[in-house]
Amino acid sequence: MATVNLTLDEIYDLAFSCLTQNGADKINATALAGTIMKAERDGSHSHGLFRLPAYVASLRSGKVNGKARPIATSATPAVVRLHGDNGYAPVAHQVGIPALIEAVKLTGIGVLAMTNVHHMAALWPEVEAIAEHNLVGLACTPYMPSMAPAGATKALFGTNPIAFAWPRPDKTPVVFDMATAAMAMGEVQIAARDGHSVPLGTGLDADGQATTDPSMIAKGGVLLPFGGHKGSAIAMMVELLAAGLVNENFSFEAKEGDNGDGGPPRGGQFILAMSPEIIAGDGWADHCDIFFDRMSGMDGVRMPGDRRHKNRLSTEPRKINDALIEKIRILMTG
Repeated sequence: MATVNLTLDEIYDLAFSCLTQNGADKINATALAGTIMKAERDGSHSHGLFRLPAYVASLRSGKVNGKARPIATSATPAVVRLHGDNGYAPVAHQVGIPALIEAVKLTGIGVLAMTNVHHMAALWPEVEAIAEHNLVGLACTPYMPSMAPAGATKALFGTNPIAFAWPRPDKTPVVFDMATAAMAMGEVQIAARDGHSVPLGTGLDADGQATTDPSMIAKGGVLLPFGGHKGSAIAMMVELLAAGLVNENFSFEAKEGDNGDGGPPRGGQFILAMSPEIIAGDGWADHCDIFFDRMSGMDGVRMPGDRRHKNRLSTEPRKINDALIEKIRILMTG
């Protein structure tokens, strides 16, 4: 695979320029380009520049509002509702998460119910933003059907990711961000692009047969939940929290209402934040450090998020797929 080296600033500038040339204003392009750059910085390639052509497609089709101005309102002191104005989720987070944090500092626990947003990024940025304020964060979102429930061969769930961040004052938070599918669809698509196989159990082909060929999964096939019925149950929970509870589209409804431009559909997101200081009281961080020290001291254990956090410390240029860069440059001129 041919690659080119780009600095983080070059990655941001490329994404920002491409977005502004295709209908996003400065506020929206800044939020989304920042999210894309951070994904590449941390080695989350399936959520970085790889997503940019799909973002552009949804701007060009008019499905996404590139000049969105999200509005947050308080349903109760602990519940924040956010209307995303049909924009991308990262710009909505800039409005909703500060409102959620303020609520939780007063109440100890709070929910951000997001609607009318288009989410196709990683989930860890929002929960990390919460953890930076010494709060626990949990987030989840549906998408469009790409994963079959356990026992089925047809898609009903999205990849339905869930992310969790635990704060560690003066230390890096513990963070995980995972699809409830055996593999995120973006990773499957990258494997297909680069000619790699995927593990058996990742998905089925169009005939409902297990396959290790990612192109057969991505084109007409379906993903499978991790852990069989256990992952399937968690995927169902994500649908109920991030669609049923916030009153937005379930994955199948998102597909039925989508224009098929390849960009993210309209949907919702559920974000929960909790204050250990209020709930647990004094000494919570020291107590949890005992647990983390015990866990990280075990042979073979790597704490969730460690690899991503180590990647972000590097100031070296990132290797980006050359064909992807060419595709993005065409989007900026065509």
